[in-house]
Amino acid sequence: MGHDHGPSTAGGTLSGTYRKRLLWTIGISGSITVIQVVGALLSGSLALLADAAHSLTDAVGVSLALGAITLAQRAPTPRRTFGFYRVEIFSAVLNALLLVAIFIWVLWSAIGRFSEPVEVKGGLMFVVAVGGLLANLVGLWLLRDAKDKSLNLRGAYLEVLGDALGSVAVIVGGLIILLTGWQAADPIASIVIGLLIVPRAYGLLRDSVHVLMEATPQDVDLEEVRRHLLEEPGVVAVHDLHGWTVTSGMPVLTVHVVVTEAALTDGYGEFLGRLQRCVGDHFDVAHSTIQLEPEGHREDADALHG
Repeated sequence: MGHDHGPSTAGGTLSGTYRKRLLWTIGISGSITVIQVVGALLSGSLALLADAAHSLTDAVGVSLALGAITLAQRAPTPRRTFGFYRVEIFSAVLNALLLVAIFIWVLWSAIGRFSEPVEVKGGLMFVVAVGGLLANLVGLWLLRDAKDKSLNLRGAYLEVLGDALGSVAVIVGGLIILLTGWQAADPIASIVIGLLIVPRAYGLLRDSVHVLMEATPQDVDLEEVRRHLLEEPGVVAVHDLHGWTVTSGMPVLTVHVVVTEAALTDGYGEFLGRLQRCVGDHFDVAHSTIQLEPEGHREDADALHG
């Protein structure tokens, strides 16, 4: 049986490389939240308050991601042979659920504003939103090259991006109120902020559940893996082929490969290494377990358990 361990990133996971950037992002989101809450109270803007709530979930969500990354650094144990890597995925699920909760609150509050309008100071609303947008742009810059590395980091990036777009909605609403006095622009901007949350929450939850269900990694085609293995000289059949993801950036593959007696006689280790390189080089799966079986072995096993 062959077992191959892929190289680990700094800190044990891909997300671990970006811990300092996540800390900076938490600080920025926390600062934005405080400024927006004060601005919302002074201006009477629901849109600013909704954006503040969104910024708060950014800070909480990124904190969850950072906590998960820290836990994921703990060494594997006999009871948890993959360590705590999967905690990162649970964190991504909680992140998505937080976004859903914020959407429901924003929508409910905005509907109430239509029936009971509140006078909003458009100028103050505009100035605070511009400050929030600039701060969010800094956060996006910090996470710009991390978003494709991990579900946690992608969740953090998408939250900051959504908050930046929310700030744009508040800016537009503030300008409309400032120039025309149309107060309905504030709850409408709030609803826009809520709608911006939905696709991000859905995408993050969908990808997280995909990992938790141990589905095949999205960038790994098992039929292509089977075809490549069957093309190797000496391979007769491939069965019990499975692929799943432990955490972001850690795909795992197991497979039984039926080989000729001659292939085993010529060199077990060399033959096994060739199959592992086939999987690793073509499909970027560094953690693979390949069980070699001589011809006739499967038929004997089927007869024994038949």
